[in-house]
Amino acid sequence: MAFLLTILKPLEWFNDWAGRIGRNLSVAAIAIMVIVILLQVFFRYVLNNALPWPDEAARFMMLWLTGLMAPVALRQGGMVAITGVLELFPAPAVRIVSILLLCLSLLVLVIAAQLGWKHVNSGWLFSSSSLRLPLSIIGMKSQKLKLAWMYMSLFVGVCLMISVNVELILRSVLSLMGGDDRLRPVPGTKMAEPT
Repeated sequence: MAFLLTILKPLEWFNDWAGRIGRNLSVAAIAIMVIVILLQVFFRYVLNNALPWPDEAARFMMLWLTGLMAPVALRQGGMVAITGVLELFPAPAVRIVSILLLCLSLLVLVIAAQLGWKHVNSGWLFSSSSLRLPLSIIGMKSQKLKLAWMYMSLFVGVCLMISVNVELILRSVLSLMGGDDRLRPVPGTKMAEPT
């Protein structure tokens, strides 16, 4: 049990840190997304002159918002789950099923990370149709944004979810071994394991 706790502590620290940064960046992303959409509405319907870039910029923000908040939601138990059948079984059986499902989820996430990485690498070949880096501000030629920066949101989100998933597996195993008293609650929620 001490070995598992030794592995769990740095993982908890990393996931706390990544979750805080992800939440803050997500708040900024949703604020930018709302501003950009309102700007587009103003230009399109008031000035009758739609801008070419706000739709893609809003999509860029939404992708990163999703990639950064999915690990937080997974860690806090905010993902969709069907728990009605599990409530019929005793707590140890529920914990074992939970560990098996988390292991299956880990396998899916690892495959998703591999596919996401391939997608990011293909994104360096293509540029956005309307988003540009305004390098003209500093005297350089403005450059179209590579699509890899959008695709990277999936890869980063899945990698962070892998980290959270491993933490949840360790927490479930420790809980099954009777170490509930040694586990601290996940920030933002009560203890996520079944009781």
